[in-house]
Amino acid sequence: MLENLFNLEDNNTTVRREFLAGLTTFMTMAYIIFVNPSILGTTGMDPGAVMVATILATTIATVVMGLYANYPFALAPGMGLNAYFAFTVVGQMGLSWQVALGTVFISGLIFIVLTLTRFRQLIINEAIPVALKASVGAGIGLFIALIGVKNAGLVIPLEPTLVALGDVLSARTVVSIVGLLVIAALMARKVNGAILWGILATAGLGLVSGVVEVPAAVVSLPPSLAPTFLALDIPGALSLGALSVIFAFLFVDFFDTAGTLVGVASHANFLNDKGELPRAERALMADAVGTTAGSMLGTSTVTTYIESATGVALGGRTGLTALVTGGLFLVALFFSPIVTIIAAEPAITAPALIIVGSLMLRGIVSVEWGDPSESIPAFLTAVMMPFTFSIANGIAVGFVSYAAIKLLAGRGKEVHWLTYVLAGLFVLRFIYLQG
Repeated sequence: MLENLFNLEDNNTTVRREFLAGLTTFMTMAYIIFVNPSILGTTGMDPGAVMVATILATTIATVVMGLYANYPFALAPGMGLNAYFAFTVVGQMGLSWQVALGTVFISGLIFIVLTLTRFRQLIINEAIPVALKASVGAGIGLFIALIGVKNAGLVIPLEPTLVALGDVLSARTVVSIVGLLVIAALMARKVNGAILWGILATAGLGLVSGVVEVPAAVVSLPPSLAPTFLALDIPGALSLGALSVIFAFLFVDFFDTAGTLVGVASHANFLNDKGELPRAERALMADAVGTTAGSMLGTSTVTTYIESATGVALGGRTGLTALVTGGLFLVALFFSPIVTIIAAEPAITAPALIIVGSLMLRGIVSVEWGDPSESIPAFLTAVMMPFTFSIANGIAVGFVSYAAIKLLAGRGKEVHWLTYVLAGLFVLRFIYLQG
């Protein structure tokens, strides 16, 4: 049955290899079970419900990827996108988390439409400059890292200088520093699941030092999903002020997913002679379905995880790998007491945020740093995200500066017309927000 369903022999793999690959992928990305409730919980959302929504959305999207697209890619609520949801959309813009879920739902529906049309190819291949594609990921990495060092107490606000070094001898900060070093050391030793093991080690140290409470149990029935299930506010999301939020969710998810798919697929030799990914529409549809379902369950945008590369490296070649990963996430539902105590203390998950942030800087190397018309917009895109505490602001500044610099440099013809349209929309966005 498995052979017929996943074409194991044609893909030169076995059930055992696929299972081990799925287990490895789960180990490397299971940290999202702890981190996502910790981040979204700052909006007032119930952490227990968010944990259940995170696991269910991950399972749904990953199973769709395995059965529909037959690829060994796993999906889950995206890092960076959850931070944008919590700290920018709800924290800075003042929208309720219910409206924020509504914007995620609408962006998911738009993603489905784009996936079913050739407009997706136009946007990916021509409308977004390479420099901006690379710098958005790097900027999100810096943004996530800033949240991490803040949660760890390494950086604190200070009016004269904006920020300053925190109390590095406090118990919470020491726990975070040790956790950061443990994760980095495990990664350097190429230990599978380094981030997950690091979080658990940090939590253990937190228990010993009194930073976190001892859980009453290890295994229990999952928390109720009721506080977030179908709580999204779609009419509120359709208001004028939320349109830029919808675009930001769509933009980041769209290109993060496309970049991850191409990168992991290249490593697995899935690409054809033209550099295209067969069944790409099916893979993107899994992402879109996961985002839409996740918003109804109560979590932020779902995207394809680069950690899927760990399973591919172990020989995972079919959707069976994804199916195993999704199944293991379901099992994790019954370990909610551990998840709850870890998510309740930001210092425990702070090292994971810092490490993930550092990993997201890799793409910046593809920017043409010798060309100011490319490098300066890329730089502005990346730094404006942490400096303004907003992913949307970074994207907007990137588009506007790219179009303006190219025009002023007499190289306006190098820019696709759709890039100018997007830049113009962002200018209107700034006018609207300032007005």
